Amino acid sequence: MQKTILSAVLLFSLLIAGCTQQSEKIFNGKDLSGWNFVLENDAVPGDQVFTVEEGVISVKGEPLGYMYTREKYRNFTLGLEYRWADEASNSGVFFLIEDPTNPFPKGIECQLMAGKAGDLVMLAGADLKEFKLPEGVTERPAFPVISKMQPSSENATGEWNKVKITVNEGLIEVWINDILQNSATSEVKEGHIGLQSEGKEIQFRNIVLH
Repeated sequence: MQKTILSAVLLFSLLIAGCTQQSEKIFNGKDLSGWNFVLENDAVPGDQVFTVEEGVISVKGEPLGYMYTREKYRNFTLGLEYRWADEASNSGVFFLIEDPTNPFPKGIECQLMAGKAGDLVMLAGADLKEFKLPEGVTERPAFPVISKMQPSSENATGEWNKVKITVNEGLIEVWINDILQNSATSEVKEGHIGLQSEGKEIQFRNIVLH
């Protein structure tokens, strides 16, 4: 009987440990260690654009650029919250970054531009299987887009919005405030994760990877 109880306790402990290991705070809430920075033409140091205060990352929006994780990730659920500091503008969450080029990486963007949050944008030659050129168009645009499925599910300017992005062997799904807004497929299954500076100031918090 005691052996049975001990085995059950050990199994439960292993399950708890496994669940704990699967959750990772890629932002520690204190500083941006573990992240690299790219700014257009290397105009300014990263710490002039990306700052942390009381668990919130503030991104100035100018100059154009992004911060990205030093590590690459595969098969994950990324959760975060964002809000506009003052005026609704433009930004994005980058993922499956293959090459952190300047000023846009080769990878996929979950668009956060006001009114378009949940669009998927293919950056620097990245591709998604579902993208098709419009009828009569023969030249691929610089930034191809797969538009979101539903009307905007964004909250009012100044309020926090929830973003969830899942990637499972290249299958991508995007939720904005718990509304499924997009789904697509990438042949690239692993990459860095990034947050963009473009437009006005935006804030991020509670960035967790499962």
